[in-house]
Parts: sequence; C-alpha cells; structure tokens
Amino acid sequence: MAADRLAELTQRAEDPDLWSNPEQAQALMRERTRLEERVTGYDSLERRLADSLDLLELGEAEGDAPLVADAEAALIQLNREAGQAEIQALLSGEADANDCFLEVHAGAGGTEAQDWAEMLVRMYTRWAERHGYGVEWIEESGGEEAGLKSATIRVKGRDAYGWLKNESGVHRLVRISPFDASARRHTSFASVGVYPVIDDSFEVEIQEKDVRVDTYRSSGAGGQHVNKTDSAVRLTHMPTGVVVQCQNDRSQHKNRAAAWTMLKARLYELEMRKREAEAQAEYDARTDIGWGNQIRSYVLQPYQMVKDLRTGVETSNTQAVLDGDLDDFMAAALAARIGPGQAARPAAATGA
Repeated sequence: MAADRLAELTQRAEDPDLWSNPEQAQALMRERTRLEERVTGYDSLERRLADSLDLLELGEAEGDAPLVADAEAALIQLNREAGQAEIQALLSGEADANDCFLEVHAGAGGTEAQDWAEMLVRMYTRWAERHGYGVEWIEESGGEEAGLKSATIRVKGRDAYGWLKNESGVHRLVRISPFDASARRHTSFASVGVYPVIDDSFEVEIQEKDVRVDTYRSSGAGGQHVNKTDSAVRLTHMPTGVVVQCQNDRSQHKNRAAAWTMLKARLYELEMRKREAEAQAEYDARTDIGWGNQIRSYVLQPYQMVKDLRTGVETSNTQAVLDGDLDDFMAAALAARIGPGQAARPAAATGA
C-alpha cells in the first residue's frame, strides 16, 4: 500500500544517519515526495467525491436543477482526474521517475528511412517540450542526403522514463515519398529505444576489460574544433554487443563520462527486460527493423491514420501525432499493464 510505504519512508527520513550517503538520501526523499503527492491526491479525490454525491443527493431531494447540474459536472471532472491518477499510479517501476535516453535508428531504405528517423526525433522532442521536459542532444549521425541515420537525446524530468519506456520498438511510416520524382508511395521503418538514466544507487557492474573504447571525429554540426579533433567517444560492451556513443561536447573527457552513463543505463535496462518476458520479446523484436515487428503504423497515404498495433489505439489526426500529441498512445500502453481488455483513459504527462 502506498500509505504504508510512505510511512516507512517518513520514518527512514528521520534517521540522522540518512545523509551519510547523500545519493541514497536524495533518492529516498524523491520517492517520499512522489508518494506523498499521490496519497494526498487520492485523499482529495475521496473527499471531493463524497461532497459531490452529497450535493447531488441534496439537489435531487429539493428539486434544485442547477445544483444537480453542478454536482454532475463535478463528478464528470472527478472521473477524468481518477483516470489520470490510475495511469499515474502505474509509474511505480524502479526507474520510472528517472530521466531517460531515447535513441532513434533508421531502418533499411536509405534517405527515405533516414528522413523518417528525423521525423520521429522531432515528434518526441515536441512531446517532451509540450509537457515541460528538458531535452539534451547526446549524439546524431546525419544521413547522406537528408534526415538522420541515428540520434540520441536525453529527456529530463520526473517520470520521463515511465512515460516513454513503452515507445521502444519499430515504427512504420507509409507516405508519398518527397524524394521520389514519380510520387510513389513508400514504406519506411525506424527503431526507437528508451533507457533510464541511473545513478550510483542502481547497481550495475561493468568490467572495463569488457568495454572497447573508440574515439572519432564528430560528424554533426559543432564548429571547427569538433570536426578537427577526435572528441567523440564510442563504447562497445563486448559481452552483450551494446554500443553507445556521445559527441555533443568538445571535450573528449566529458563525452567519455556521458557515454559511460549511457552504457550503464543500457545494461540496466537490458537486465530489467530480462526479468519480464513480454518486455524481452519487445527488445528482441527491435533487432529487425522491418516488416512484422512494428509497434505502431503511421499512414499518411492513401488515408490518414496512426494506429498502435499493441493496444489498438488509433487516430486520423496524423499531423497532431507527428507534432507530439502522444498522450493517448502512452496512456494506453501503461493501462495495458493493468490487465487484458482494460480501456485506457487519456492521461497528462508532466515534467514538473
């Protein structure tokens, strides 16, 4: 129970030895604050529900139509807030409250797929910005003619990983290609991977002998210094084949530190997925960026439709989705964890 856990954390917070380990103390206080906000929110919903039901009963008994209308409107609003709280309660995983890294990789298809990868990065950046999350560019590899071969961003804000984690998978686009002189319809694929940013309170053991370190010149924009020095860093974890890279800073030292943080996050996320058979299946599916493995289709021609193939949520407002309106898809993916057949209610994410 959340109340029991809150009481436990409050008791631990009063321990004078707590701050002997500042990182663990900060993590405990963050969890306590989140639980306190949720428990307070639930208590508020219960009180307002009781008050609204009393008003409704009073209005009906006295034949007061305006009072009944006000009570019914309050109940509708409470139902909406309860749906949001239900989804929010699912953000209770070990790393759900953390920042996250989001990677996008273009599938086969050259310029067409690379342009789609860039569209996806823009979509997630727009989603993050509209919900008050910060966005930091970690790495980008431009396409030969347009778009991106790959890119990594860090999304900063409370519950960033919790909201975005179910976006991992293959995304399929169908449209009239702007790069085809014959204006033919093309199908493109790109993969998305989401990994939590973790600190030293999460135990991830990495042997340096298992990691190959490569340095290279940054390929993206960044000025003459970036292009003339080997400031970019790539780490390859040989036992798992996990590869991360960072080139957003002119300092090789800073890029190396950031890459190690990303590698730790990737290996932690991989271990988490090994514990969950369903999530592991999704991870395995991402190894083949193509037909039969997509989690969501974005069809712009011959009709307009975005459909999530896991939850069945769909919309014809494709432009809104590509501009970052993803809340219904994310809420449905979270609600699917409640149990089969549970309908998702729209929920609002916030980076506050």
